Amino acid sequence: VAAPPIGGAANDELVRFLAEWCAVPPGSISIHAGAKSRLKRVIIKSLTAEAVLARLVMPKRRGGGKG
Repeated sequence: VAAPPIGGAANDELVRFLAEWCAVPPGSISIHAGAKSRLKRVIIKSLTAEAVLARLVMPKRRGGGKG
């Protein structure tokens, strides 16, 4: 994420990013460990690890164009 690690801005941006890509509400995502570190462990309620990986790996189509 591009947000600076000041005042939790980067963590907030990470939660927004994951929520969008995993198609879940931001409130269902929490940072379980590493809130002040570059390496983080997150919990996404209602999705299995396999579902999260599948959603992050599949490219999203943006802008209505091909690919």
